[in-house]
Amino acid sequence: MSEVKKVATRDSYGNALVELGKEHENLLVLDADLAAATKTGVFKKEFPDRHIDCGIAEANMTGIAAGLSTCGFVPFMSTFAMFAAGRSFEQVRNSIGYPHLNVKIGATHAGISVGEDGASHQCNEDIALMRAIPGMVVINPSDDIEAKAAVKAAYEYEGPVYLRFGRLAVPVINDNADYKFEIGKGVQFRDGKDCTIIATGLCVSESLAAAEKLAADGIDAQVINIHTIKPLDEELVIAAAKKTGRIFTVEEHSIIGGLGAAVSECLSEKCPTKVTRIGMNDVFGESGPAKELLHKYKLDADGIYERITAEMK
Repeated sequence: MSEVKKVATRDSYGNALVELGKEHENLLVLDADLAAATKTGVFKKEFPDRHIDCGIAEANMTGIAAGLSTCGFVPFMSTFAMFAAGRSFEQVRNSIGYPHLNVKIGATHAGISVGEDGASHQCNEDIALMRAIPGMVVINPSDDIEAKAAVKAAYEYEGPVYLRFGRLAVPVINDNADYKFEIGKGVQFRDGKDCTIIATGLCVSESLAAAEKLAADGIDAQVINIHTIKPLDEELVIAAAKKTGRIFTVEEHSIIGGLGAAVSECLSEKCPTKVTRIGMNDVFGESGPAKELLHKYKLDADGIYERITAEMK
């Protein structure tokens, strides 16, 4: 069997910016002294006059991006999720969210898969923070293909968008001819009748692998990819709840305020259904190899399989 292709979505982000930059001269990229890590360095090499290094001053970069957007440019401001959503929250809220400006936030190195950088850099709260800003679109792509499509969709969307990317290379799972990305529309990867796994980001591929293990035990699990956490595809979520009657959400993020919260809020109001949230359980991460951390915190296929098996007994 040939090895599955794996690509880090931060690489997808940089490559997508270059392709968009060839088509749109009003696209600008801002970075906070992290172009090599966020992969916007490839854009800088191709379009040096349209890449602005703002230095280690993320809050200031946010203000610059806001100002540029009022002059007809479409700025993509780029840094680690911990700094984009965390350090710059006030500026994102007041300078981008409140006036509803056309700024795109490319947040890389999200979640515990940042690995050895440790808890201070492992942002497991960014989706919750960005979801709370009125009018902010929040997207967490699952692989290379989806990440590139998300960047393009963000450019075409008029308004603020938060894009979440990872450091760890993940399997390419959307490599089919009829793949289509649409903001606010989830994707069913696998049909099933016994339960539904609703996942986002790198947890989608892990959930698909977990579903295969569950199938071997006679549990038929539906798997849905929710790449856009806000606005949530409520229609798909409700349909899944009505079909299987048992929902599991999986995310590389705190179970507070993220995908699990969004799904639970939707279903509690419109289709009461038992929901189990799988994610970071109100704890900080720690330093260590990304794959080992995902295993320890039970966000890999084995951990997801074990949790669902225990719950379904």
